[in-house]
Amino acid sequence: MRIGYPCINLSLDCRASRTFRLDSYSEKRMKRTIEGNLDCLEKIIDYNIENDMLFLRITSDLIPFASHEICDFNWRDHFSSRFKEIGKRLRENRFRVTMHPGQYTVLNSEKEDVYRRSLKDLEYHTDVLDLMNLDRTAKVNIHVGGVYGNKEKSKERFIERYRNLPGKIKKRLVVENDEKSYNIKDCLDISKTTGIPVTFDNLHHKINGSGDTIEEAIEKISRTWNKEDGPPVIHYSSQLQDKRPGRHADTIDMDGFGLFFEKIKNYDFDLILEIKDKEKSVKKVINSFLTQQK
Repeated sequence: MRIGYPCINLSLDCRASRTFRLDSYSEKRMKRTIEGNLDCLEKIIDYNIENDMLFLRITSDLIPFASHEICDFNWRDHFSSRFKEIGKRLRENRFRVTMHPGQYTVLNSEKEDVYRRSLKDLEYHTDVLDLMNLDRTAKVNIHVGGVYGNKEKSKERFIERYRNLPGKIKKRLVVENDEKSYNIKDCLDISKTTGIPVTFDNLHHKINGSGDTIEEAIEKISRTWNKEDGPPVIHYSSQLQDKRPGRHADTIDMDGFGLFFEKIKNYDFDLILEIKDKEKSVKKVINSFLTQQK
């Protein structure tokens, strides 16, 4: 099992997600910002390798305005050698990465312009992973999207659009259960028709359940991942007390995680901890649970 966290390392003095105001866009500023973000990404990867955290969700803000119409800078060609170097480092260390587009990337939107922008954003995320020469275990994780008053019709719209995606996007895309609209059963229904792998999120499952136990849900989602997709991906978090359902905790509840880990430890998977203190909680899990497994 590989374990990691999303996007930001709080132990380092850099961010791989630096951006700037749209009205100050220029090619010079793009180059400088992307160079800094790639420098920081390499520092995060090095830190993770040194600390046996071989999983990372790369920030969607790595390339500012990459899918915006204002972006006329050919960042793909300009930074191609940097991306290849980073990918080589990842492959040499059996390091896995994923990406997770934001809430405005909605494949099943009823609005054509939202769908078109979403498609462009998925292309950007896919290109980042392709430029690193990573195999299809490097995934782009999305949610199903909105319900729009008719869940079944909205699921069908997702399926239709997924089927029409370019192959380079389709091979990387995975779908995750959410805390409001689409539970594990909904995602599995979509997977049965499309073959898309399903990511399991424990907190979303707790809030928006399917009637399955955790073990049953993981058993079912595991069957959606083919060998070339890599081990299934699981997102783990716990609820921040006295906040809206779905808000992630500031630091990991080790007792709660221990109960969860006992249920899933015999499955093959890679784990992202969605906890606000990032690598600090990952270290606690590695020291308390994973070291003794070796």
